Amino acid sequence: MNKRCKWVTEKEPLYMEYHDKEWGVPVYDDRLLFEMLCLEGAQAGLSWWTILQKRENYREAFDQFEAEKIIHYTDEKLQSLRENPGIVRNKLKIQSVVSNAHAYLQKQKEYGSFSNYIWSFVDGSPIINEWESMKDVPVSTELSDKMSKQLKKDGFKFVGGTICYSYMQAVGMINDHTVDCFCHPVQVKK
Repeated sequence: MNKRCKWVTEKEPLYMEYHDKEWGVPVYDDRLLFEMLCLEGAQAGLSWWTILQKRENYREAFDQFEAEKIIHYTDEKLQSLRENPGIVRNKLKIQSVVSNAHAYLQKQKEYGSFSNYIWSFVDGSPIINEWESMKDVPVSTELSDKMSKQLKKDGFKFVGGTICYSYMQAVGMINDHTVDCFCHPVQVKK
């Protein structure tokens, strides 16, 4: 049996699938990077498990996170999102997706892709940590705080230092699988 990071609820296939195939795996697709940034923001004050269970509802509600569509949302559309039981119905979090769509498109235009922009924070290469246990893993770092400050300056919302660190883990900019986890590069090489 494969040993996983301790935060994974092994009774939940969706959680195991996310851990095994997504968390810590580098993502370069602009749309998916945007989606994950918005979902990490939606997580603020909640658990990732809550958001993960609602991810398909989010994709449907927010037009598969197509920023070009999101920037044209009307007040009526925003109201319908606030009434949608399939997502977190926090007005500020919903509005942040629209703000983030505008900022995302601007950075995409400026850098040629959102991926170029976001990966510039780690000089284009994932940071591979070697934590012995989950208690060693920080919730934020100097780098995530720096990223947060820049994202806010660039117009993004719900991008504090802790959210940015979680985002960096989720999209593989940082690999925080513990060294005993079968997904850590040390174990993959064995």
